Amino acid sequence: MNKHLIRNKQLKHEDNIKTIENNVKFMIYRPSKEIDMAVKIRNIFVIVLITLAVVSVIYASQDIMKEMSINYTKALEACKDEMELPSSVNIDFYNFWKKGYKITNRLTGCALLCLSTKLELIDPDGNLHHGNAYEFATKHGADDDLAKKLIGLVHECENSVEPNNDPCLKILDVTHCFKTEIHNLNWAPNMDVMVGELLAEV
Repeated sequence: MNKHLIRNKQLKHEDNIKTIENNVKFMIYRPSKEIDMAVKIRNIFVIVLITLAVVSVIYASQDIMKEMSINYTKALEACKDEMELPSSVNIDFYNFWKKGYKITNRLTGCALLCLSTKLELIDPDGNLHHGNAYEFATKHGADDDLAKKLIGLVHECENSVEPNNDPCLKILDVTHCFKTEIHNLNWAPNMDVMVGELLAEV
């Protein structure tokens, strides 16, 4: 009997030890899991905030590009009259920000040259006037960083395109390069909105 009692006590003691061990493990691992979950939640929250910030920047940039484009083309009819350009150039301006759309009509290049000259965005050599371009960008909502980024893109495009003695064709090459970079940044304005706004200006 004594042996049985001793054995029972040993079993109970072992059970108690296991219970204590389990409780210790529970106390050790539970906080770790909770910390892991907290870290995951925090990371998700940070990702959401970053995503929202990026989306906000993209939408803001698209809206600024829309405003700049609309105001840039306000003198289009005047340029067409002065240079006796056909109404067909309007098609290129309506499709200007359409992804993959390349303007090849030299007369549209002449219209772009005329518009840029009227806004004093280019110097006598036909290159971008950085000071006036910066003022034009900030006037339409761009902050300092965005304005400098846009000017930098145009400057890089001017240096990357092949030399061309025809200013109308040269500005087409620079424009195509600039459009491509803007699309890569996802800053191109919404086509439907752009066409609607341009038609409203006519």
